[in-house]
Amino acid sequence: MEQWITSLIEEYGYLGIFFIMVLENVFPPIPSELVLPFGGFMTIKSNLTLTGVIVTSTAGSVLGAIILYGIGLLLDVTRLEKLVDRWGSVLRIQKKDIHRANAWFDRYGKWTVFFGRMIPIVRSMISIPAGMSNMNFSLFLFFTILGTALWNIILVGAGAMLGKSWTKIVEYISIYSEIVYVGFAILLVVFIIWYIRRRKTT
Repeated sequence: MEQWITSLIEEYGYLGIFFIMVLENVFPPIPSELVLPFGGFMTIKSNLTLTGVIVTSTAGSVLGAIILYGIGLLLDVTRLEKLVDRWGSVLRIQKKDIHRANAWFDRYGKWTVFFGRMIPIVRSMISIPAGMSNMNFSLFLFFTILGTALWNIILVGAGAMLGKSWTKIVEYISIYSEIVYVGFAILLVVFIIWYIRRRKTT
């Protein structure tokens, strides 16, 4: 995948970066942690500019986020309630659980979107619950652009500064990603234990 990504950027420049970043958001296995530093490196060995790479990559990411936001709108609370009516007893989920989660996102959604844009995997998937909760689109777009631009500036800038050593960033981000994954795994286990105990007491 690394060879495909770097070849695409070398051959198509901004268009390649834009295309990959759209895909990266819709299909998270494509890593922005590879695309962005390499894009930064290309600014010192081609006619690509730092500003151009940041703007193009941000535009691609935001378009991908909008697509997932639209998917979230199709999976709104009403449709989830219908699923709960049918499968709730199997999944051990009640309508009030959906409403509680929806209310939480209504309250903290903008900051979740902002910070989520800087967390691997979450940065893409966070757009779906934003759509599901019918988060104000303008607000969603603003915080998506803000969080995405900050993430892109950091990685593209680092790639430009490190030059031929840009791959070191991938190593550091890989460590960061592993820490995040372990953290999420721990939180998931804690949540499951809490949820099971809560169900037993109700």
